[in-house]
Amino acid sequence: MESLEVANGKSSALGVSREASSPPQMGFFIAQVVLRFFTLAFTGAAIAVMVTAKETVEVFSISFTVRYSYLSAFKFLVGADAVVCGFSMLSLIFVSIFNKGKSNHYFFLYFHDLILMVLSMSACAAATAVGYVGRYGQDKAAWMAVCGNVKMFCDKALASILLSLIGFICLFLLTIMAARNLRVSGHLI
Repeated sequence: MESLEVANGKSSALGVSREASSPPQMGFFIAQVVLRFFTLAFTGAAIAVMVTAKETVEVFSISFTVRYSYLSAFKFLVGADAVVCGFSMLSLIFVSIFNKGKSNHYFFLYFHDLILMVLSMSACAAATAVGYVGRYGQDKAAWMAVCGNVKMFCDKALASILLSLIGFICLFLLTIMAARNLRVSGHLI
């Protein structure tokens, strides 16, 4: 094949680079689809776990109910996970339809993944901070730990935060992959 390209006046390096770039593109496509699916699955599961986190306790014969919607950081986490989940579904469809490997798609995917990653990171950080105070308290601020009283709620909130963090890691990997493809394709940001 190289000799045919040289005979036609084409450089053999051009043919080799075209053939060599095909398998990595397929690997990138498969990794991208798998990571986007995992992001969709983990953030969807995080939403389901957090929304079902509810516990009723009785203190001095007064009944108290704790729900995720009572804490703004947990509401933010559910909202951010819903946005990430929805846009991951759309990007999964987009990647499946437009898998031609055009370099302008890499920039849009990079930008998309970067925004979702930052949103996910901020929501996970806020929920982790509130969860930490709920579990361990803050003695200097006189905030008492409450997870001893609402253990089931705290365990579900922790599970949801961990699922969201796994979704964040998937987005982080997608962002790195998209940035690498921008660099390899010669379209640096």
